[in-house]
Amino acid sequence: MLVIAGVLDVGWAVSMKYAEGYTRPGWSVISVLLLAAFVYLLGKVLEALPVGTAYAVWTGIGAAGTVIMGAVLFGEQLTPLRLGGIAAVLAGIAMLKLAPG
Repeated sequence: MLVIAGVLDVGWAVSMKYAEGYTRPGWSVISVLLLAAFVYLLGKVLEALPVGTAYAVWTGIGAAGTVIMGAVLFGEQLTPLRLGGIAAVLAGIAMLKLAPG
């Protein structure tokens, strides 16, 4: 569920770009629905996982996925520094998952 919430977060970020400041009704509706879906799933996940770990994983998936989708869909640059940033985020998530408690 946490991974799905992270993927929905990526979809939400992309849909906000397409909604153009919520001036495009179709994309605006999609954006709000994706927002509601990932908030619901994240809330369910928090019933079972520690909030710090769950939130870090969710935001990490969202951040890394959004950077990748920005490159794929909008031609945003994937420079070595940006790729290093994604790697650092993913390494941080891995450390949080491996840490006791």
